[in-house]
Amino acid sequence: MIIQHNIAALNSYRQLSTNNSAISKNLEKLSSGYKINRAGDDAAGLAISEKMRAQITGLEKAQDNANDGISLVQTAEGALTEVHDMLNRMVELATQSANGTYDDETDRANLQKEVTSLKDEIDRISKSTNFNGIDLLNGTDLKGTQATEASKASFTVDLTGGTYDLKDTDTLQLTIGGQTVTSNAVSGGGTTDAATIAGLFDGQKYTNGGTTYTIKASGTKLTFTADTADAATAPTGNVNVTKTGSGAGTASGTLTVADAKDGTADAEATGGLTLQIGDTADDFNQIKVVVNAVDTETLDIDDVDISTAAGASTAIDKIKKAIDTVSSTRGDLGAIQNRLEHTINNLGVTTENITSAESRIRDTDMAEEMMAYTKNNILVQASQAMLAQANTLPQGVLQLLQ
Repeated sequence: MIIQHNIAALNSYRQLSTNNSAISKNLEKLSSGYKINRAGDDAAGLAISEKMRAQITGLEKAQDNANDGISLVQTAEGALTEVHDMLNRMVELATQSANGTYDDETDRANLQKEVTSLKDEIDRISKSTNFNGIDLLNGTDLKGTQATEASKASFTVDLTGGTYDLKDTDTLQLTIGGQTVTSNAVSGGGTTDAATIAGLFDGQKYTNGGTTYTIKASGTKLTFTADTADAATAPTGNVNVTKTGSGAGTASGTLTVADAKDGTADAEATGGLTLQIGDTADDFNQIKVVVNAVDTETLDIDDVDISTAAGASTAIDKIKKAIDTVSSTRGDLGAIQNRLEHTINNLGVTTENITSAESRIRDTDMAEEMMAYTKNNILVQASQAMLAQANTLPQGVLQLLQ
């Protein structure tokens, strides 16, 4: 028996300290609602969840941005609604003034007064319409160019004239700009017309200057369309067709390339106002809002004068063109608004799903944690009781000393 070191008491004390630490963590998780309160709780989980939190915050703010964008677009589109109404009224007045039953000095002069007043109001709306200090319709803050989709280079060949007396299994060779393309084999042979010959090249590929074209036959015409959007200029010049193959027969003709069109690449919108609608700075998370000036000068109606019948007739066409311009602008704004509404829906779903994933990593399962707390609470009490028992063991030495 020893008294210098009470090993049983030391063991009980160590277990008590461990259980106290465990119950302290249980209480922290239960009181905070998080099972990760510091890096030591789960270093990997903390890093993952913090990254998710940053994404969630960005997505939530992107929703706000998109809603602000809708408000801006609606403000501009609402002002253009009034511009449309005034232009329609101006068409009505111009049509009325063009009628020969009115007097220039009195009747048409009064009609012109209203047109002048409407033009002034259009200019005022153009200058005054703004959203949070951003001018929308005067051609300053939102002026720019709209994005354009890529177009493909193309040209057509009209397969007319010539003699096409072919035998079975013969093939034709089309030569354009020094490059050739071979047709499918003739089936049946005999004298064939130009449309049948054109059909032999349908679906074939033609390459020139590094650009590959796919051939589409329609009647006697062959349309060559580049496979890539930003292809080089289509070849021009004479086109010859010759026969290949072992069978007898002739195939000849001189053709002409027509309707050659250059290809263009995608053009991004320039200028205007950029809406940040995603959680990253990538281009696909940004939308350009472009609205050019909608004043009378830009609409080319600043010189509209219906004080004469001739002037009124001219004004009708000019005002209708202005209406078309405003309609196009409103259509662009409506398309942006619809896109933003879909964007908001998508951001909401994404935010919800990522929040759910972050919750599984970070949040406390209260029922599970309460079970652990109850267990550790019992262990603490048991450790305390055993420590008390262990502290009484050395007292047996006193009996040996008596």
